Amino acid sequence: MFSTAFLDIPPLTGVSGTVVLPGSKSISNRVLLLSALSAGRTTLIDLLDSDDTRVMFEALRALGCGVRQSGSTVEIDGLGGQLGHRQAALFMGNAGTAIRPLTAALAVLGGDFELRGVPRMHERPIGDLVDALRQIGCHIDYLGQDGFPPLHIGQPGLKLGTPIRVRGDVSSQFLTALLMALPLVAATRDIVIEVVGELISRPYIEITLNLLARFNVRVVRDGWQRFTIPAASQLRSPGTLFVEADASSASYFIAAGAIATGARGQKCLRIEGVGADSIQGDIRFIEAAQMMGAQVQSGPNWLEVSRGCWPLKAIDLDCNHIPDAAMTLAMMALYAQGSTTLRNIASWRVKETDRIAAMACELRKLGATVEEGADFIRVTPPAAAADWRAASIHTYDDHRMAMCFSLAAFNPAGLPVRIVDPKCVAKTFPDYFEALFSLAQTSAQAIPVICVDGPTASGKGTLAGAVAQALGYHLLDSGSLYRITALAALQAGLALEFAHEQAIADLIPGLSIRFSQDQVFLNGVDVSEAIRTEEAGMNASRVSALPKVRLALIALQHSFRQLPGLVADGRDMGTIIFPEAALKVFLTASAEKRAQRRYKQLISKGISATLSGLRADLEARDARDTSRSVAPLKPAQDAQLLDNSDLTVEESVNLVLDWWQSKQPFRAI
Repeated sequence: MFSTAFLDIPPLTGVSGTVVLPGSKSISNRVLLLSALSAGRTTLIDLLDSDDTRVMFEALRALGCGVRQSGSTVEIDGLGGQLGHRQAALFMGNAGTAIRPLTAALAVLGGDFELRGVPRMHERPIGDLVDALRQIGCHIDYLGQDGFPPLHIGQPGLKLGTPIRVRGDVSSQFLTALLMALPLVAATRDIVIEVVGELISRPYIEITLNLLARFNVRVVRDGWQRFTIPAASQLRSPGTLFVEADASSASYFIAAGAIATGARGQKCLRIEGVGADSIQGDIRFIEAAQMMGAQVQSGPNWLEVSRGCWPLKAIDLDCNHIPDAAMTLAMMALYAQGSTTLRNIASWRVKETDRIAAMACELRKLGATVEEGADFIRVTPPAAAADWRAASIHTYDDHRMAMCFSLAAFNPAGLPVRIVDPKCVAKTFPDYFEALFSLAQTSAQAIPVICVDGPTASGKGTLAGAVAQALGYHLLDSGSLYRITALAALQAGLALEFAHEQAIADLIPGLSIRFSQDQVFLNGVDVSEAIRTEEAGMNASRVSALPKVRLALIALQHSFRQLPGLVADGRDMGTIIFPEAALKVFLTASAEKRAQRRYKQLISKGISATLSGLRADLEARDARDTSRSVAPLKPAQDAQLLDNSDLTVEESVNLVLDWWQSKQPFRAI
């Protein structure tokens, strides 16, 4: 997951390949709570791992529920409707799918509970649910503003003889919460829920009813206004339950397929984990995407999407049936001919942020014309490629804003897009951007490169690693490649001699190498210590004398240029390997300062050394490096010179980031 302050996405030109989606948030948090409330042990397979599900995990543990997790498989020891702990302070983050059903369940079971969240959670309405629960004698107090969390829940005096009335026009989660909680107290009588007003987001209620049936509770529905939980209903574990992939998350890739497959000859984009027969209402996003021009084929657990008509067609659509996925239609509207109107989306106003206002603001930054109302948004795309603008997109701590606006990187003007606070996708899809970059194509020249060159012991690796971490870019430590190659050759049984030159060169393209700050991984194994010995240095010198190996390593270095960008450090990155790099930094320091740094490093490792000897060695190496016939050490003509003799690492990093920011079309964060 990208945890940087912002993520710059280069202009993208196409998508192809296969993406495997994470589990549905809506299903995951529902089945976690149902499993905990049920009698028996439940095994959940392919459960979503995200901020929202972690919030639910912690709450269930605090209530005395046994929870064991192994990857995407979770075992829940059901409480059988009896809480293990009846006093707890629960932190709910910004997870509506956790706080609302938990509020209802705890209110009917009773105890001494406080439920709090992040500041935005305390702005999200819960009053209609509280009012419904108070009707039946539940004891709930507001600890802040009336109608909003935080809440205190006490002991109820339940009165279940009359229908429970709940509003349905603000959030379907209020009804879902009641439907999941009331089977706990339906032992002797039917319990009736009546919906006041039009019920929005009905597909989410269908998910709830479907899952309740899996847990042995079959609710009787009379239209969308009256729901009856039969007497003697009891939640029981289904044993094992597979969690569908998230249909809302599928929408971003369906849109990408409609926008960018075929743009450069790609046939289609395959989405695995969910099919058209999904129980999730947001799967009907497929129909809307097809109306706009997408071509979609479906199997039991997969979708294949390709571009149909181009440009896409503008639509006018009531989106009550796909409230979350409809946000993605607003992004597809940027690639449509005419104005797209999305109606009946008032629920956007009370989500993780006011999504109508947020979408309108950020779409305008891109050059779109946007009209917004209480329950609709109308989007007209930029008139021509020249009217698009590079934009820094604020995400409002809303995962769907971040994922939606990544699609703007396919713009016809070839402009980059900056996503502020990309880590907000952790709410439902922590690896979203990694998944997108694994599918997306662009020209190598469009992927930004920052080169950090300089003499030995100047601090290139430290600086490059810190800059890469700050930007979320890949890292290339070119100085380690010969050491890694020598190690890989020896592991393959190849002697470091001319007789094996071709075999060693042939080995290089298949090596999986990853650099992460001070760590180096070869084929998934940490080899940091193994390549930093004196013997490894001598072996590196042997393989560096093999011309075919040197050529193969040049190609390998070029392969590190991957989305979203690269920071490469070495002695010839800006002059030989990436001469067209957008920013080249030549880092140096006096021989005296470099000798002092090296001395401290060696002494800390218990290796004896003298300052005078180290300084003499560095000066001799500098002389050799600058006078060698192949790729002599020198700054590129357009390099920024950085003498860090008297600078801290943080000061050097900030200076490089300032230089980088000055080259971007976005204002500084």
